[in-house]
Amino acid sequence: MKKLLVAVLALIMLFSFANAEEVVSIEGGGWNIPATICMPEGEGPFPLVVMYHGTGSNREEAGNGYKMLAPLLAEKGIASVRFDFVGNGDSTASYRHYTLTSGVRDGRRVIDYMLEKPEIDPDKIGVIGWSQGGTVAMLTAAWYDDIKALVTWAGATDLMHNFGSMYEEAEQNGFAKMEFDWREPLELSLAWFDEARDIDVAHELSNYTGAIFVLAGENDTVVPLETMEEITSNTGSKYIASEIIKDADHTFNVFSDPELKAYKELAEKTVNFFEEMFGLIE
Repeated sequence: MKKLLVAVLALIMLFSFANAEEVVSIEGGGWNIPATICMPEGEGPFPLVVMYHGTGSNREEAGNGYKMLAPLLAEKGIASVRFDFVGNGDSTASYRHYTLTSGVRDGRRVIDYMLEKPEIDPDKIGVIGWSQGGTVAMLTAAWYDDIKALVTWAGATDLMHNFGSMYEEAEQNGFAKMEFDWREPLELSLAWFDEARDIDVAHELSNYTGAIFVLAGENDTVVPLETMEEITSNTGSKYIASEIIKDADHTFNVFSDPELKAYKELAEKTVNFFEEMFGLIE
């Protein structure tokens, strides 16, 4: 009887969580954009946070980092939507279509889709990006003046630092093949390399005047910690904050620490920032 009760409670919790989220497919101008919406309880209107994932990942993010963040935001009355870049996750299109500007366009289509909902407050839009997702989130904030709050988790400004050695292959073939330990290879187009080389992300950030919070792991070996200073010194933001998560790597130890200590600190600080910027803290 006790086991049955536990099973029933587990099912109730499962369906309660499922009902809080909705999976949608958004038209992306040549391909569909798979996305997951997480709404708070109530009628709104709610602030919105849009999540941009990193290289080789998907909308749930490393260690389900975004999937875990969404309900934490919802508990504070903040809606969120996380989506797959073209060629990632549930996207059925080729990754060769992906560039920085395609990522910005897809994210903008997701934002516009959400703004059609009466439950969303159009004056309280925020974006968050992890690693290369941070690059795209920064460009989005710089190019669209309705973005009021920006968070980067190990956000990158110089992608050629990591991928520049593959440029010759892309010139020869039209794409370069990226190998991963955790997924099938991705084919990175020559257009992506040209944009990564030619778009000065830090310079573009001078156009952004909303709030910004820059976070990184102390032991990040993928994106140099000096990037944090580059971001904060170039933005035109009126509210600038940055923080290093102690003893954390590029993925904030989500794969190495079962207790998720660094991630929990990261998530809490992120949620608190959005709460404050959206005026939800009395």
